[in-house]
Amino acid sequence: MTNKLSDRINNLPVSATLAMAAKTRELKENGIDIIGLSLGEPDFNTPDFIKEAAVQAINDNFNSYSPVDGYVDLKKSICKKFKRDNGLHYETDQIVVSTGAKQSIANTVQVLVNPGDDVLLVAPYWVSYSAIVTLAEGNPIEIRSDISSDFKITPKELESSITNKTKLVIINSPNNPSGSVYTKQEYIELAKILEKYPEVFILSDEIYEHINYGVPHYSFAKIPSMYKRTITVNGLAKAFAMTGWRIGYIGAPAWIAKACTKMQGQITSGTNCIAQRATIAALEAPVSKIQYMVEEFKERRELIISLLNEVEGIKLNKPMGAFYIFPDISYFFGKTLKNKKINNASDFAIFLLEESHVATVTGDAFGSPNNIRISYAASKEEIKKAIDRIKSSLES
Repeated sequence: MTNKLSDRINNLPVSATLAMAAKTRELKENGIDIIGLSLGEPDFNTPDFIKEAAVQAINDNFNSYSPVDGYVDLKKSICKKFKRDNGLHYETDQIVVSTGAKQSIANTVQVLVNPGDDVLLVAPYWVSYSAIVTLAEGNPIEIRSDISSDFKITPKELESSITNKTKLVIINSPNNPSGSVYTKQEYIELAKILEKYPEVFILSDEIYEHINYGVPHYSFAKIPSMYKRTITVNGLAKAFAMTGWRIGYIGAPAWIAKACTKMQGQITSGTNCIAQRATIAALEAPVSKIQYMVEEFKERRELIISLLNEVEGIKLNKPMGAFYIFPDISYFFGKTLKNKKINNASDFAIFLLEESHVATVTGDAFGSPNNIRISYAASKEEIKKAIDRIKSSLES
């Protein structure tokens, strides 16, 4: 039968991180010992006080449809969190709770972007941004950076990318995949450019805000001129080890929040009721209750950097947030490793999977073709074992 699927789905790429995770599972099922460093998923268990709140919600019979935009008391907790952690004032009608930050981002793009609008992606960027923009029939436009600039763009580079078709800029700090963190002053300088273009909106993805190692997190919406034009996206997956709980949220101008609620009402409706109740406990708790995870990530960062620095041809910077290393591996392009020609980062990632049995993700998926992403959200033992395998494969 002729393929009857829509052009929309036929043209949609598969998520590179999820594709690598699926390939990893397939190899493991075939008895191959694969070390998975491809997914951005903390290896910690969800803290007990959050799980206890979920159990209490079950016992309290929270089992009915939840409001599309989230329980009011959860939205109040989110407002308090924004004030406490980010210095941002939002009312409850500016908050929308969604099934993961990915849905929060998709909602925002769907309600703002018209066919033909340009959306600027500050590269490297999270793999799903481009596909989400494409689904909205917008044009994803990359603003590239590299390891020499610590994977950050300059105000000049931002301005040179803005045209009369630009509708939205998506920024992400701490960054996935590079781990780079924009400073307050760097954001202020970018905002000075955006002040010249009042019709351009900003989506600030801050899902990794609590996982930083010395550079204070700064919310873009805190810049007074940007507040009414910025949609702040956050969630519980990374800092609270709650990836499977699927909770994300936005703080935004009320008219945008209302539109996102309308969109969500026709797609998923309200987010899981038990996860929402647990989220109240997570957000009401002091941030210090999850600091033990951040400290462990910091130690793993130091470990993986020290180990990778011993591998010839791998070029590193020192990420100040998240839990990823994003090395430049272009040294290997054009070389033949174990009878396999390495033409690009995708070839290199496949080589590591097949020869080293270590799963990473190609930088092509993040708008950075000279790099691969390696997650250190894994135990120190696995990190040591993985880098030893990589080193052995490359040296041989």
